[in-house]
Amino acid sequence: MDFQNQKAIYLQIADYICELILLKKWTSGEKILSVRELAIDLGVNPNTVMRTYSFLEEKGVIATQRGIGYFVTDDAYQQVVNLKKSEFMETSLPQIFRSMDLLKINFEHIKQLYEERMKHEKK
Repeated sequence: MDFQNQKAIYLQIADYICELILLKKWTSGEKILSVRELAIDLGVNPNTVMRTYSFLEEKGVIATQRGIGYFVTDDAYQQVVNLKKSEFMETSLPQIFRSMDLLKINFEHIKQLYEERMKHEKK
């Protein structure tokens, strides 16, 4: 995993885990890597992974079973969708709106591009 300077590493790892859940590579009820295993896989300090797991546990994405490990929650997919939607609305969308305004791009143009993209993806 390539880390960027603009965002805390634990949040970048959380994004990575959320993407695995959205892609259904990690599914409801599945046991996930231990803190140590993920730290080794990603080449980070176990404390960083622990912070990630605590964050995701607080958001209802994963849960710990004492003495057994961490698991993807039953509603993790929906929790991640809600989390990512909220992040998008609060951070990305205002930037997109600003760029659209500066570049004089209207919603009709965006809609047309979106519809064209969806046609190509369905093929």
